[in-house]
Amino acid sequence: MTIKQLVATIEQEPLASCYLVEGNEEYFQQFVRQAFFNRLKMDENHLNFSHIDMDTQTIDALLDEAETLPFFGDERLIFIEQPYFLTSEKRTGAPEQNLDRLLAYLKDPVPSSILVFFANYEKLDERKKITKALRKSSVILDVKPPSDQEVKKIVQAKVNEAKVDIEPAALAYLLEATELNLTKIMRELEKLVVYANQTKQIDYQAVTQLIPKTLENNVFELTQGILQGETEQAIRQYRELVVQGEETIKINAILIGQVRLYLQVALLMKKGMQQGAIAQQVKAHPYRVKLAMQQVKKYTTRELMALYDELVENDYQMKTGQMAKEYLFELFILKTTRKSA
Repeated sequence: MTIKQLVATIEQEPLASCYLVEGNEEYFQQFVRQAFFNRLKMDENHLNFSHIDMDTQTIDALLDEAETLPFFGDERLIFIEQPYFLTSEKRTGAPEQNLDRLLAYLKDPVPSSILVFFANYEKLDERKKITKALRKSSVILDVKPPSDQEVKKIVQAKVNEAKVDIEPAALAYLLEATELNLTKIMRELEKLVVYANQTKQIDYQAVTQLIPKTLENNVFELTQGILQGETEQAIRQYRELVVQGEETIKINAILIGQVRLYLQVALLMKKGMQQGAIAQQVKAHPYRVKLAMQQVKKYTTRELMALYDELVENDYQMKTGQMAKEYLFELFILKTTRKSA
């Protein structure tokens, strides 16, 4: 669903008793929340609005709210967060939930109460009776992460709306630094639009100055340098991270995770799986998987496995103090880049 479709479903169509907001794109979720508030002329402080967190509250508490008549109004609005019982996840310490009561309520909901379940998960357990019942009785609002091309269209539309221009290189850096995470992109774009208030131009220099790359982004680039045999570049990138206060053990650990992802992607590609299916299987952002798919074609599984084993050995030696961490990691870069060159 596009943002316009989501908002139109809530603000223009007849209100339903129950909605299932399915997906984990926070940016879309924000529009959904605001659309309900707009439609019902409410906010978070309104007497007829309730917020229920299923991690700490019970279904009995939820339905007690739902079965209460509105105060000086026509509707009650209830947002339900963390409905983990729709997934296969088992929460330790969570309250016991009366799913039978919820199943009975869904068959005969209170007309004046509007329940909105925010299923902020990649996947629901479709085998569960409660998931099937909720799907059957709800209006489904799809807030799953958009595709790469959809993200670019949304970002460009936002830039056009702000009446500023963004250089192609600046846009590419923004998307890379945020891993095409729409919520992060929009947060950073707000800063860039303010910066470009007078010039109406967002250039590459502004983006690199205002949006620092995450440690994971920097380690990804370090991984590329190592695998491509670029010794001087890899050592420089590593030393820059150390100067910034990053621990060598942490850098090595993230590098292990990066190479592990490469191995997983390489093996799943051999099975004929595509980007979306791989992302679900390895529980990684589709953009990260896309980049990994581009990179693993250049290396054999044996090369990646050897690199992974060496990183794990590094981790052991660093933690047992067998050698100075910085010396050990730079030695690893030298040996590995010479093999890759």
